[in-house]
Amino acid sequence: MRINTAELEISAVRRSQYPEGKKSEFLLVGRSNVGKSSFINCLLARKNLARISSRPGKTQTLNFYLVNQDFYLVDVPGYGYAEVDRKKQQKFGMMIEEYLEKRDQLKRVFLLVDFRHKPTEDDKLMYDFLKYYNIPVTVVATKVDKVGGSKRERNLKAITDTIDLVVGDNLVLFSSVTKLGREEVMKMIEDLTVETI
Repeated sequence: MRINTAELEISAVRRSQYPEGKKSEFLLVGRSNVGKSSFINCLLARKNLARISSRPGKTQTLNFYLVNQDFYLVDVPGYGYAEVDRKKQQKFGMMIEEYLEKRDQLKRVFLLVDFRHKPTEDDKLMYDFLKYYNIPVTVVATKVDKVGGSKRERNLKAITDTIDLVVGDNLVLFSSVTKLGREEVMKMIEDLTVETI
């Protein structure tokens, strides 16, 4: 898929602010420092479309990126960041839940986990939360370029042992540096977008 246009169209905090229409949407979730902004910029071949912050926990809205006037990537606040107070975390949780509950346009969720570490309890809870809503999930293991060849098998096993993927869900190894996994993710988005036209 060739990316011709990509822009941040809407930042929403409630359902009434979501984009109208039937365009397919793909939700991105993950810990605050897992590399969601790098993932977005890599997928869309843009350097600074999604701002990469030195301070995790900066995203505080649902950000709808319109791509090729065809589909949306939806970035949500990261979870598991200690400096975001509990009240704000609850607000983020409710915001995400409101989106998941009644969003027919949502085709798949990309759950980003850091390949360098075993998935956290928060990662596991998020996967189970998504499964509660019967939403198809692709687990994206980011920062693969930072793990040497001999350790990759071990780290991969740590992910599959921790997150029990159901049939229909899958795992993609990803690096925004080497572009590993980019084509696989884009093909998935393309296939799911074509299905709904």
